[in-house]
Amino acid sequence: MTLDPGYFRDRYAASADPWGLAERWYEARKYALTVALLPRQRYGAAFEPGCSIGVLTTMLAPRCDALLAWDAVPDAVTAARARTAGLPAVRVEQRTIPNQWPPGSFDLIVWSELLYYFDDADLGQVLGLGTGSLRPGGQILAVHWRHPAPDHPRTGDEVHDDLAAHPALARLARYRDPDFTAEVYGRADGDLRSVAQAGGIA
Repeated sequence: MTLDPGYFRDRYAASADPWGLAERWYEARKYALTVALLPRQRYGAAFEPGCSIGVLTTMLAPRCDALLAWDAVPDAVTAARARTAGLPAVRVEQRTIPNQWPPGSFDLIVWSELLYYFDDADLGQVLGLGTGSLRPGGQILAVHWRHPAPDHPRTGDEVHDDLAAHPALARLARYRDPDFTAEVYGRADGDLRSVAQAGGIA
């Protein structure tokens, strides 16, 4: 079953940064590699559900004209708003997926350490909503932990297998090490050229 929001509320009640996102070198390195993987220099509208305390949000913001960040936990939303207060392009809201989904469409959707919390039905709905919200040329950035996590309904590797098998998506870039996988997907019917090809140098 999809993890209940109470699971996350309990984690934040015990610690303001329960996963050490702002403190660990592992996280800093992962975020740097994740953002560097993005093929486009800049994106128009971006959506980051499950933003937690907003550490990755602050790194995505300079690459986006408008960045909508959501989290289900009030404490996380408060921390993310404080962290991004000086970034006018960022809007942080307390909402959940898949039961809620923002209107409109996006040039970038970010699923960072998120999709392995969903059961089969909810994951299928999230993938459908995400692919349906991508603008022409839009991209999805996904990054997930690869080690065992008994609380999660699925593994990070299973998440990325599902992404790779989705008929509406085509993989544009990939980084994988023993700890995590980060991938960028575009619409299968969209522009699938590499960065060099799009820049006219290959």
